[in-house]
Amino acid sequence: MIVNGGEIRVRVILSAALAACVLGSVLGLTGSAAFADGYKNCTKLDKASWKPASEAEAKAKALGYEVRRSKVEGSCYEVYGVKEGKLYELFYSPEDLSLKHTIAK
Repeated sequence: MIVNGGEIRVRVILSAALAACVLGSVLGLTGSAAFADGYKNCTKLDKASWKPASEAEAKAKALGYEVRRSKVEGSCYEVYGVKEGKLYELFYSPEDLSLKHTIAK
């Protein structure tokens, strides 16, 4: 048998736990998406008008990186490259292939 005061405490604890889970999920999704790779906004240009990703890879190679792979990250081309034994993520604008951001891993 649950006493009224005990039932209220259980409800408060469960409500607080549920709120913490929801808040954690929201922050986890938005926070990790925003900071997963660090850079996502390179252009507002429609994807049909983007230059080929292979050209972003070629630019990275011209800078001395050994390109491992590339992918689309937000509105950027994210190129993974190794230079002097260190891994880098390079973010290029698909609009003009300008280098927008670099992260050393």
